[in-house]
Amino acid sequence: MFEFVRKHTKLLQLVLVLLIFPSFVFFGIQGYSRFSEGGASTVAKVDGRNISQAEWDQAHQRQVDRLRQQMPNIDVKLFDNPAARRETLETLLRERVLLSAAVRQNLMVTDERLQRLFLEDPQFAALRNADGSVNQALLAAQGMTSQSFVAQLRQELGMQQVLRGVAGTSLEPNAVADRALDALLQRREIAMARFDAKTYAAKIQPSDEQIDSYYKANQAEFSAPEQASIEYVVLDLETLKKGIAVPEEELRAYYANNASRYTVAEERRARHILIQADKDAGADVKQKAKARADALLAEVRKAPGSFADLAKKNSADAGSAAQGGDLEFAGRGGMVSKALEDAVFAMKVGEVGEVETEFGHHVVRLEAVRGGDKKPLEAVRGEIEEEIRKQMATKRWADAAEQFTNTVYEQADSLQPVIDKLKLEKHTASVKRQPAPGATGALASAKLLDAVFANDAVRNKRNTDAVEVAPNQLASARVLQHQPARTLPLAEVRDRVRERVIATEAAAAARKDGEARLAQLRQSGQGELPEKLTVSRIEAQAVPAQVLDAVLQLDSSKLPSFSGVDLGNQGYAVVRLDAVLPRDTKPDDNTRLRSQVGQAWSTAETRAYLDALKSRYKAETRVAAASDPLR
Repeated sequence: MFEFVRKHTKLLQLVLVLLIFPSFVFFGIQGYSRFSEGGASTVAKVDGRNISQAEWDQAHQRQVDRLRQQMPNIDVKLFDNPAARRETLETLLRERVLLSAAVRQNLMVTDERLQRLFLEDPQFAALRNADGSVNQALLAAQGMTSQSFVAQLRQELGMQQVLRGVAGTSLEPNAVADRALDALLQRREIAMARFDAKTYAAKIQPSDEQIDSYYKANQAEFSAPEQASIEYVVLDLETLKKGIAVPEEELRAYYANNASRYTVAEERRARHILIQADKDAGADVKQKAKARADALLAEVRKAPGSFADLAKKNSADAGSAAQGGDLEFAGRGGMVSKALEDAVFAMKVGEVGEVETEFGHHVVRLEAVRGGDKKPLEAVRGEIEEEIRKQMATKRWADAAEQFTNTVYEQADSLQPVIDKLKLEKHTASVKRQPAPGATGALASAKLLDAVFANDAVRNKRNTDAVEVAPNQLASARVLQHQPARTLPLAEVRDRVRERVIATEAAAAARKDGEARLAQLRQSGQGELPEKLTVSRIEAQAVPAQVLDAVLQLDSSKLPSFSGVDLGNQGYAVVRLDAVLPRDTKPDDNTRLRSQVGQAWSTAETRAYLDALKSRYKAETRVAAASDPLR
């Protein structure tokens, strides 16, 4: 366990974040009062307040969108499955529980604490302007305002307080930590003899009677599941897109209307020297700042190469002064002051000027300009055509889906009519009642396979109804040939039966010899075992897991101690415990591992507290058990 923790620290941190503090990810800043409203279709309930199907869908889509932004090349279809959607619902449920607890326990956050957190916490550094105000441009890019950001942060901190009393005060007993570390790190010297079933197999020649007897007693091992040969068709947006030709005039209009998408944003790099004079400063202070800026401007114009040195000596902007006043490349909306930004974007490269802002007077020089170039139409023609086809296919989807659904139902004796009408491709496959491992597309849909093996489809060879196998994806299938579940005849599986008999008899022979050797050792207390090993949980030395478990469970109060381990069809092992050795760790390792035990203990207590809160606030899901991958 601890080896896993050490290797996957970041992964476990992410899991804990999603478990304990999910509100930034899923809900945005919906107020608690809005949680009292349920949708027409309720999928869960917390503290008398509903979670609707629509809220669940929206939360899952936000999660998928967030992952797409973080990993643009990820296949979002990986998250379009019942397990991923169920995890989203469980996260919603946990959030509602924490929010209910925060409200009922009056865990409010003061304005002073919010302000202090924003100014001091490194995680908000990117959102802070030089004067400590909120960067409105960055908030707007996330679809937020200052008010909504404050509301969300207040809600988040209240929810964190619910768990902080448990997660932050856990204290595991020393005895518990010692037992956990001993289970992981304690070393044991053992001797072992393996009775490998493979060495016995060559000597076993099963008779016809043995083969026949095994076959009759274990017919379930030699059965063929129900299966069917089918033909099927799929309607999706990709299919609709293939039949769409984009008119040239529409393509050019789209290019013109979305010019900003195909233009690299212009960025400018400037240097500045700030002579500070706050907007509330007196007239005399502002006048002195103006005079000082004018003097520096004149000095820079006389000796342009001195700008960086003058900035280091004179600029009141601590963030850029050390870099010679360098503000680095920034686009529109990326500078701390609009007045400064307007001045920079009005200058020519190498030009020097002076501008007044709310922070004082700035001596500014434009160093470089990049971007601002528009990609030619031919360079983005394919991208635009694809986007227009997608939009047109989406608009046509509802009508095409209705045609598909009606046609496969009304002309149920064949899929050809719907193929001809919508220009679809016919596929064939051999399927069973459960999706095959690695199945993709329509054949991975349990709903479609259920329809395939329904009585009407099997008996009358009629089209299945249109089945939604994925968002914007319908499928229908028709059974060509059906084969019920059956027991395979002995003649067909004789070789497999013979192999099973040999394996069973070989394992029994190995076990017999191993048990005899174990009895001899226990009686005499003496005898050599060929393998001498020192093992522990983290250094198993290729010892089978069953043997390692048996070794660590042996009584070490009186040595030597013996055990026999049945390895099933692999054979048998006899093991002797000769000595128990202390942990082979350094003091620093012990401290680190104790800390990890404490973290695990804290996590367990936090989970238990969350479960208690779920019970207290009557958290329940109303999703059908059949679609619940967690059960």
